Amino acid sequence: MTIAPGKLSEPAVGAFVAAVNARDKDAFAALLTPDATMSDDGSDRDLQDWADREIFSSNGHMEVVTESDGGRTLVVSYRNDTWGEMRTAWRFTVTPDGRISRFETGQA
Repeated sequence: MTIAPGKLSEPAVGAFVAAVNARDKDAFAALLTPDATMSDDGSDRDLQDWADREIFSSNGHMEVVTESDGGRTLVVSYRNDTWGEMRTAWRFTVTPDGRISRFETGQA
């Protein structure tokens, strides 16, 4: 059983999942603050380079298994053409105006 993006408690996170699954770079970019940062498995990465490699050029797809922390923490079955499918944890920092200023992902 997965949670549809539109059913997530935090609208910005739901929109993030929807943009990833649609591979919509413009919608993805619009959700982020200009200075947004991210980390993968505990190491900060260049967000644009990482997103291009891990999401957009490799057909990334998120199926949300659980949410917590008001929808800002997810456990996701994530798959892409590079790594196959894996269970990952995602944590989001959302600004008061509803944009994502940071996300952290890694093995769950």
